[in-house]
Amino acid sequence: MKFSFLVFLTSVLCSATVLSAQTAPKSILLQNNIWSENFEVPAGGRPNPFLLSDSDYAIYKNKGKLHTQRYPLEITGMLPPYEPIKNFFDIDFDNPFRQFLQTFVKGLARIESFDDVLKWIGLQPYPLETDTGVYSVPYPNDQRPDYGLGFGVIEKTFEDQSTGNGFSISCAACHAGRLFGKTVLGLSNRFPHANEVFIRAKLVMPFASDTVFKLTSGASKNEANMLKDLKSNLKSVGVNKPLVLGLDSSLAQVSLSLSLREEDPWATKSSFLQRNPHPDYFDNNSADSKPAVWWNLKYKNRWLSDGSIVSGNPIFTNILWNEIGRGVDLPELDQWLQKNDKTIQELTTAVFSMEAPSYSDFFDVSHLSLEDLKHGEKVFNKTCSGCHGKYEKAWNDPLYIEALQSGKIQFKDFLKTILVKYHKKTPIVEVGTDPMRYLGMKALEKLNNLQISKNNGTVVKVQMGYVPPPLVGIWARWPYFHNNSVPSLCAVLTKASSRPITFQPVEANDPANDFDQECNGYPLSDNIPKDKQSFYDTRKQGLSNSGHDEGIFLDNGQEILSQYDKNSLILFLKTL
Repeated sequence: MKFSFLVFLTSVLCSATVLSAQTAPKSILLQNNIWSENFEVPAGGRPNPFLLSDSDYAIYKNKGKLHTQRYPLEITGMLPPYEPIKNFFDIDFDNPFRQFLQTFVKGLARIESFDDVLKWIGLQPYPLETDTGVYSVPYPNDQRPDYGLGFGVIEKTFEDQSTGNGFSISCAACHAGRLFGKTVLGLSNRFPHANEVFIRAKLVMPFASDTVFKLTSGASKNEANMLKDLKSNLKSVGVNKPLVLGLDSSLAQVSLSLSLREEDPWATKSSFLQRNPHPDYFDNNSADSKPAVWWNLKYKNRWLSDGSIVSGNPIFTNILWNEIGRGVDLPELDQWLQKNDKTIQELTTAVFSMEAPSYSDFFDVSHLSLEDLKHGEKVFNKTCSGCHGKYEKAWNDPLYIEALQSGKIQFKDFLKTILVKYHKKTPIVEVGTDPMRYLGMKALEKLNNLQISKNNGTVVKVQMGYVPPPLVGIWARWPYFHNNSVPSLCAVLTKASSRPITFQPVEANDPANDFDQECNGYPLSDNIPKDKQSFYDTRKQGLSNSGHDEGIFLDNGQEILSQYDKNSLILFLKTL
């Protein structure tokens, strides 16, 4: 997108003065018209939010998917030097002092090699060249990498115009999941360690002196300066460990990071506050939630699981918050965002274009009863559609009926959803689920005071309840609720007092052993080995499985649905 003279002038002024909302880039202000809670989302959503031509849409999607793999911000607050860090963990040094330091840092971080770092973060393998459709992604440099999806090397240019390579972890670290042998970009990573990266970095980095780092890693002067910048930025990063592996504590990290800065429009860094931070809600609380799937964003006009972002491009806002949690200087970030409007559009287009994986890609559906499916549809439309939207099915369309009868399509095509009719304006509903997530957003309203938020139309407004999400791809999104507290659809349709109190999540590798096909979710068995980090106990604060029953599936404590109703409803949900 070309900048007008006004945009050019304001970008120049930004380098020396504070921009007001009135002088923000025109292109971004125009975009805010479609990123408002007042924008009415049409049936079918907006997979092409900027109304690009077919050729440009394909280009933007492709480039945007590359951005999700390789973080596009070379000015990011967290950019460790690539080769020196890799050398530090991978090379066996002869010098005893170096060996001591290397062993000490490895022990502190509990990793043995650089590959271990990437595996521990939880990065998923790149899709194969034979993977097509929703399982395909463009490869960096047109070649399938041997590292995980979400790792990227970024070239940084220094003041003397020399360059150095750093590495960063991108959106795909939390928003790419594994599904029975296939990697799905846009699916929640069920076991992300991204938040803990910062916790361990803050633990290790005080021991990494610049001189010792150069001696033990072979870093150049510029590469040593990259580490120095990282250490400096980490001082402005507040951390919060997730309640259980599988949840994300990024919102707490944003708020805690702001508590280490001045309360001025640009959240200026402060050495005093780094030692004596402002009191913060997240000093003693949490607001964890699962990483969201991307393919639902196209249907909404309010963002996050609680709908608290009522204005502003959600991808733009995510980068802003992400970088606050990485310790970046906000005036520098503001300038980058103004100059890289096209990159934001590419990312947004890619995320909004995402499609969900189909149940029939992994399981035989030829035996499913159309009578049962239609009964499930009837139950859904009576019980669930008021909150979760309506879904037009191919089996009700005369053209698809004729195509099936003539053999032009297969039965699995007959089960497809041909139109999603979600709400024009995204609702917020309080159904008694764990409130800690939406209560924590009160601490994030201070983001509205930042000039960078005002410049780009980002507004946070606390909601009382959660967004009842569109149910596209619901079969692949177990465990359920915003806090992962319900292991299966069977448990969702069970009254809260009878839901599993504890369960052990497992990676979705083997459909026979890692997935309860009938209940659609985690298998419940005492034979599954317990893992302390991911074991789920719904009695803990913030992990409650309460709600979403009375007034929905219960009437004064009594079941509304029969077992046949529930079974048929689950079958129907699998086809969405």
